[in-house]
Amino acid sequence: MTVDEITSAPPSAPAAADGDGWEWAVVELFGHRRLSGRVREEERFGAKMLRIDIPVKGEPAVNGWTTQFYGGAAIFSVTFTDEAAVMRINRPYEPYRAQLAVRDDFADPDDEMSVAGDDEL
Repeated sequence: MTVDEITSAPPSAPAAADGDGWEWAVVELFGHRRLSGRVREEERFGAKMLRIDIPVKGEPAVNGWTTQFYGGAAIFSVTFTDEAAVMRINRPYEPYRAQLAVRDDFADPDDEMSVAGDDEL
């Protein structure tokens, strides 16, 4: 194995978008929080930090991005993925809405209905 093969990125890692250093990833912090968005390393406050831009409601063109910074010690794991997966993860939860069909065999409540024994009153 050559040095180039060892230091090159694995084939499953996505390429940076437009060469600006962004990569799509799912980041776990301390094993308790899971965020997904576009990530890159930036120097802030005299230290290297992870910058993650999270698409708001899964539609950044409409709702924009939320930016957060984390130090290296806070990162539990990073899983590189693609843009479609990040957008799908950040979509708001929409519960399934079952629609019940209206049955035709029910009588209209405004119709007069005879009840057994009403004739005797």
